[in-house]
Amino acid sequence: MRNLTQTNYIPEKRTAVALGLFDGVHIGHQDVIRHTCQYAGFGYASAVFTFKTDTITSKGHDGRVEMLLSDAAKWRKFDTLGVEYLFTPEFSILRNMPPEDFVRTILRYRLNAAVAVCGEDFRFGRGALGNSESLKVLGKKFGIKVEIVPPTLFLGAPVSSTRIRTAVRDGDMKTANAMLGYPFTLTLPVLHGQELGRTLDFPTINQKIPKGQVLPRFGVYASLVQINGGVFRGVTNIGLKPTVCEQNYTPTVETYIIGFEGDLYGKTIPVELLKFLRPETRFASIAELKDAIAKDIETALSL
Repeated sequence: MRNLTQTNYIPEKRTAVALGLFDGVHIGHQDVIRHTCQYAGFGYASAVFTFKTDTITSKGHDGRVEMLLSDAAKWRKFDTLGVEYLFTPEFSILRNMPPEDFVRTILRYRLNAAVAVCGEDFRFGRGALGNSESLKVLGKKFGIKVEIVPPTLFLGAPVSSTRIRTAVRDGDMKTANAMLGYPFTLTLPVLHGQELGRTLDFPTINQKIPKGQVLPRFGVYASLVQINGGVFRGVTNIGLKPTVCEQNYTPTVETYIIGFEGDLYGKTIPVELLKFLRPETRFASIAELKDAIAKDIETALSL
């Protein structure tokens, strides 16, 4: 996949462009992108127009979007789906562009679009005045076919990033992962911690949840950990570690990787959250904590 954002290159072949924030690349987003890629059979190159997620300041009118995926992870998923070109400017650059200017300048000329594909709730242009229906009207004016993909449903309601964030915050990973179409994953660098896990006979990797990342419910999860192409079962605690840390105010991701021995400091490791096992608990003693961890491992291995 070729990123056009920092270049002046304009695709020589006419393109079919998927439009949206695609902040989770969930199953609804995937439907839009697959519809776009199908136009390759008509001789068009596939492209995605999206914004860098952490530059959005107005979606939902509640400040910045809490990320389900980093931009790098989002782009990797586009590539896997077969997208050939990516255009992903910062939101501030285009936020005041009138809808007609967006269609003419960005879609028709910058991306050489012959087709634009979006969901029913797509909005664009200054003040989000443009919508999927006005995109159809403007598309006719500039020779761009517009396809509007109906919502993908889960349990009778449209799949949305908002629903997924709610499920993640509630620790409902079954629902979140079903709507994502893949396991919710925290891909973060491994940091040096207090190494207290070693004294408990359960050495762990420690990762810090960055600002702007949607925060899962505090507690213990069954997880899968990807290391050098291999996959290991794990038990992951997300929270403040109340038993061993008296004044820890920064949420951390602490994972015991079952059956793994090795040094992962400084490496970026994906941890997939599969199932919420129990809330984070303050135990009366280290012995009680060790017993609880042993039970968590037993549960994780049985899933």
